Amino acid sequence: MLQKKTPWLIVFILLVACGGSERDLRFINLRGQVFGTFYSVSYYCPDGKNYKQEIDSIFNVINQSMSYYIPTSVISRVNRNETDTVDEHFAIVLRRSLEIAAQTEGAFDPTIGPLVNAWGFGFERRKDMTSALIDSLKRKVGYERVQLVGQRVIKEIPEIQFDFNAIAKGYASDVVGDFLASKGVETYMVEIGGDLVARGLKPDGSAWRIGLERPAENEAAPQHWDYLVEMHNRAVATSGSTRKYYEEGGQRFSHTIDPKTGKPVMHNLLSVSVFADDCMTADAFATAFMVMGMEKAKSFLEQQPNLDAFFIFDEGNQKFGTWKSEGIAVVPREEIERNR
Repeated sequence: MLQKKTPWLIVFILLVACGGSERDLRFINLRGQVFGTFYSVSYYCPDGKNYKQEIDSIFNVINQSMSYYIPTSVISRVNRNETDTVDEHFAIVLRRSLEIAAQTEGAFDPTIGPLVNAWGFGFERRKDMTSALIDSLKRKVGYERVQLVGQRVIKEIPEIQFDFNAIAKGYASDVVGDFLASKGVETYMVEIGGDLVARGLKPDGSAWRIGLERPAENEAAPQHWDYLVEMHNRAVATSGSTRKYYEEGGQRFSHTIDPKTGKPVMHNLLSVSVFADDCMTADAFATAFMVMGMEKAKSFLEQQPNLDAFFIFDEGNQKFGTWKSEGIAVVPREEIERNR
């Protein structure tokens, strides 16, 4: 799996099947577990064919490429410097990762692995995180020290270790969506642990309806959606600090690590949902914006016409505030219920 078992993440789907249409399309919904979380694939097709076996095979191939929980995976072998040649999936994800890392000036960094592991959010036990240890680990992190030539990875230093957890689920959603499109499926929704791509309109002409969860009180808190968006030919991914963390000495440590400081982020931004043309891009920028914090992320968005975002932030006194970019419509649940 790409990451340890965690509760289903911030985004979930309000699935409503249509009751027939002129095209007589059948609604299919597939569910399962993958990458330490859950997936849901919904689509409309005339023959009602079940593609679960093929989709699970796709997940297996991606796991064998990019899961550092599998000792024989490509990423595990690259991290141990046993090979510098990677498969096509790895190459696509690394290439896009390096592009977004450069765009965000390292707020998103695919070489964050040593820090993530040391803080206890990877595949190792948490270490005693002293300033000296953090400084030594930061010297092993840096997207600028990596090149991809064809399908060959060139590291400036052998200690570089890749971690694709902040982009691989989004990429896998895109790959499954492309597979369905190759089978002639025009209307589908693929969601993996909160990373989601939706294409086409339902037979009745409506868009996919997506519920955004309010920040949870703790990891085990039940999910409650407080906001609704309708999506058509777009992707969304959410990153937050209220589901995956640990507490020590009365302080909460988020799983989102700032590559520049080497420490978990400490600001009032609780949740970021990023909307993009593809899910891999949305996934990576959701993490980048959580690292940046709200004001810097908002400034960045002004220069990115193909990205939109919805932020939930802590106003203090157990109150939440929200902000959204102009390109999306987010409807509060209370408004929906009031108009019923």
